[in-house]
Amino acid sequence: MIKYENLLDHEKLDVYQEAIVFCGWVGELLGEISAKAAAKDQLDRASTSLPLNIAEGNGKFSTVDRARFLEIARSSALECAACLDVLEVRKLVAAERILPRQGKARPSREHAHGDAEEIFWTSEVLT
Repeated sequence: MIKYENLLDHEKLDVYQEAIVFCGWVGELLGEISAKAAAKDQLDRASTSLPLNIAEGNGKFSTVDRARFLEIARSSALECAACLDVLEVRKLVAAERILPRQGKARPSREHAHGDAEEIFWTSEVLT
């Protein structure tokens, strides 16, 4: 459980915490890939962009500015998913390695898109 005292506002957001955990997981995954691949480098950049844009967007006072940064974060999340697909089809990462750790089946693209919409447009971040 996260203690909320002495945290910056963005650090209190569940979506930010999930992005940080994901960023750490991606770091571990990238460490296992010895081949040089554009998708590997892009996944590193996109996964880093995710929490950075959530934090920066949450710090904006203007709703328009906040929404712009959160849209960039949402796009980075979708970019990460595409990079993982590319790494999988190029046999640089086994499909089993990128399945959610809970053992659930990987969500369909439609489901993932819906989750991203829910996270970024109805979350506490925009309120």
